[in-house]
Amino acid sequence: MRFYFSTDFTLALPQGHRFPAEKYNLLREALISNDIVEESALTFSPQAPEDVITAAHTEEYVRSLRDGTIDPKEMRRIGFPWSDLIHKRGQRTVGGALAAARDALERGLAGQLAGGTHHAHADFGAGFCIYNDFAVVARTLLNEGAVDRIAIIDLDVHQGDGNAALLVDHPGIFILDVFGEKNFPFRKVPSTLDVSLPDHTSDAAFLAAIEEHLPQVWGFAPDLVLYQAGVDPLITDRLGRLDITHEGLMARDHLVLEGCHRRGIPVSMGIGGGYAEPITDTVLAYANTYRVAKQVYRF
Repeated sequence: MRFYFSTDFTLALPQGHRFPAEKYNLLREALISNDIVEESALTFSPQAPEDVITAAHTEEYVRSLRDGTIDPKEMRRIGFPWSDLIHKRGQRTVGGALAAARDALERGLAGQLAGGTHHAHADFGAGFCIYNDFAVVARTLLNEGAVDRIAIIDLDVHQGDGNAALLVDHPGIFILDVFGEKNFPFRKVPSTLDVSLPDHTSDAAFLAAIEEHLPQVWGFAPDLVLYQAGVDPLITDRLGRLDITHEGLMARDHLVLEGCHRRGIPVSMGIGGGYAEPITDTVLAYANTYRVAKQVYRF
């Protein structure tokens, strides 16, 4: 198996910024130190060319991020201050997602220690999402004819409005999105199958909702699943509003990964959101997703 990572230096965030950029390096260290993933299996994410990114984004938006001509209000919507490294960070995220998806088609499972940037739309970013990695991957692979059908299983606590806006009209794409009903984004964009959960939903109801609706994904018979394995449903997450335990998230991952493995459906994972206090809770939850993957796929 192969998994992709990129360093967090490109975010160039000021001290005290609420986005926990250190989580990416902490996750990489946790996977190696706990013998979950061998260091040799971790590969630096390639940088996606701009003409790949524009499979899902407008040339004007990409150019404005690259050149710094983007409106400061639009940068505030993204949640990061502009720097000349922001565009490169987005290129790495998209490049890692595309490389992981291609690997998954060959090996059955791959992923990156970032990604799941499901709030980015064609001409704007939002919610800490610069470019939409899954949207670029889905459009690119479908346009190439590498696959006929792609399913996105989005179990981040926030609804993937960017995914829905960019992809829902494509007949070769199915999106299952399970999210917090009252959480960001406050204007939801309908996807193929949306399942909203009330505040303080606990493990049993969370898992029941996922288990009830996964059969519709299997019925779509996707050639590839893009799994948005966000850990912000965790009870200690500052932005989550749900009451899911570490055990609940691992059971969620088992439902998805075992279901795909049993049916021979390749899976490419993105880690999605995670904003717990302490941040070590988020890192543990991310690492647990890889623990489950290791158990299921025996890598």
